[in-house]
Amino acid sequence: MAEEFVPKWIAWETTQRCNLNCVHCRCSSDMEAAEGDFTTAEGKKLIDDIAELSTPVMVLSGGEPLLRKDIFELAEYGTAKGFRMCMATNGALVTDAVCEKMRAADIKMVSLSLDGPDAAVHDDFRQCEGAFEGVERAAALFHKHGIKFLINSSFTKRNQEHIAATFRKAKQLGATAWYMFMIVPTGRGEDIMAELISPEDYEEILAWHYQQEKHEDQILMRPTCAPHYYRIVPQLAKQEGIKFERRSLTFSTGGGKGCIAAQSICLIDCFGDVKPCSYFPMSAGNVKQTPFKEIWADSPLFHDLRNFRSYKGKCGQCEFINVCGGCRARAYAVSGDYLEEEPFCNYVPARMTRNG
Repeated sequence: MAEEFVPKWIAWETTQRCNLNCVHCRCSSDMEAAEGDFTTAEGKKLIDDIAELSTPVMVLSGGEPLLRKDIFELAEYGTAKGFRMCMATNGALVTDAVCEKMRAADIKMVSLSLDGPDAAVHDDFRQCEGAFEGVERAAALFHKHGIKFLINSSFTKRNQEHIAATFRKAKQLGATAWYMFMIVPTGRGEDIMAELISPEDYEEILAWHYQQEKHEDQILMRPTCAPHYYRIVPQLAKQEGIKFERRSLTFSTGGGKGCIAAQSICLIDCFGDVKPCSYFPMSAGNVKQTPFKEIWADSPLFHDLRNFRSYKGKCGQCEFINVCGGCRARAYAVSGDYLEEEPFCNYVPARMTRNG
C-alpha cells in the first residue's frame, strides 16, 4: 500500500440515534433511528483491527454518541491503544459528569455543531428549540473542565448570510477551531438539494474564508467538504504575491489537500460498513466480514478514488487535481457517478481554456 494512503482520521458512527432532527443530517438521525449492532466487545475488536494498520485520530460520532452507555469505555480503550480519541456531540447532553468522563478517557477534542449566531437561526436549522442554548451550555462546561472543543458549522441558502456572524460566535465561545461545512446532499440532506449554496456564492464564500484565515490568530480554521479551497488559496496568494502558510491542526489530518476520502480518512457506520467519508453512501466492505486493513488496502472503490487519472469532466482536466480533486461525495450525490466532476465548482481548467 502506498505510504500516502494511510488512515489518519476515522469517524466511527457509534449509533444513529439522536435527540435532534436536523434538516441536513447525513444519516437521517432521530430517536427512532438505528442504534447499530456493535457490542462493546465488538467495538474494542474494531479498534484492535484498525491498530494493526495505524493509530489514527478516531472521532466517536453518531447520531449522538452520548446516547451509547459504553461510549467512554470505548474511548478509554482507544486511548490505551494509542489513538487520539475525539467525540462529536450536539452538546445537549453534556453535563459536569459527562465532562469528567471525557477527561478520564483522555478525549483530545470534542466537536460541537453551531449553524447560526443565535437561537433563531441555529434552532431552525437543527429543528429543535433549545439546541442553541445547549451549545452555549456545553461550551461553558468544556471551559470549566479544561476540555478543548472545535465548532462545526453547516451552511445552505437558509443560513449562508449568517456565516460571518457564526464565525464570530464560534470565537466568542472560545473554540479551538472552526470548521465551515458546505453541505453534501446525503441522508436527510437530500431533501434540501434546492437549498444548496450556488457555485458562484460558494467561490465568494471560500475567498472570504481565505481572507479570514490569512489574518486569524485566535482560532484555527478549515473549510470542510470544500476541496476547491485548495485551488483558491494558491490562486489568491499568487495574485497577492504572498506565501500563505496554514497553521497545522494536530488533532486532524493536516489540512493540506482537498478531498481526502479513502486517501487518509474514512467512516465506519454503526453496522460496520466502511465508507470513503461521512457523506459517501457507498460501502467498500464490512469490518464484521473483512479485516479493516484489507478493506483499506484492497477495496476497488477506494482504489478508484485514489486514481486521479480516472476522474472525469473538468476535474480530470484540471491542473489542481492533486490538491483539490473535487468532492467525490457531492459528485456522486448529484450525478450518480463518483468519478464525475465536482458539480459546485465553476472553475474552468487552463487546459480546457486553451483548447477553446
